[in-house]
Amino acid sequence: MSRAESDLFSAIVAAPFGAVGIRTMAGAVCELVYLPPRFEEKAATDAVADMAVSQIEAYLTDPDFRFDLPLQIVGTAFQSRVWQAISSIPRGEVMTYGQIAKYLKSAPRAVGQACGSNWYPLVIPCHRVTAAGGLGGFAHHDDEAGFHLGVKRWLLQHEGVAAYVSQE
Repeated sequence: MSRAESDLFSAIVAAPFGAVGIRTMAGAVCELVYLPPRFEEKAATDAVADMAVSQIEAYLTDPDFRFDLPLQIVGTAFQSRVWQAISSIPRGEVMTYGQIAKYLKSAPRAVGQACGSNWYPLVIPCHRVTAAGGLGGFAHHDDEAGFHLGVKRWLLQHEGVAAYVSQE
């Protein structure tokens, strides 16, 4: 990892699938990013990043941990509705893009786009949203062998959803 890459983040937390980059601004988390294993840990540069590090580490140990972070308000009104619906999915369960779309009186593709635009993965657990016939995409990535789908599989396994763990 180059210094320039590390400087993009207020902290970087090691995770079993790679790492999680944390960006903070003005007393709030403004983005969480899944990072590949080449990224090394980085100590928090401020109190909010330190709080995020502690909470992410707690979740990685205990899938029932509930996040309580100050989040910068982002997204459109529709994205916010999708993210709120996603946040209501209990640990150990999944919903399909179509189920959320039906609930919101929208279209599955629009729900998928909002899921992929989630600035706060883990906190807003978009990994709990799948396609009707399988794992689906993740963070605007749908390459079955790709890093992001590996993260999605790990998170679902961590939360006890075994049906999507193996390569499809």
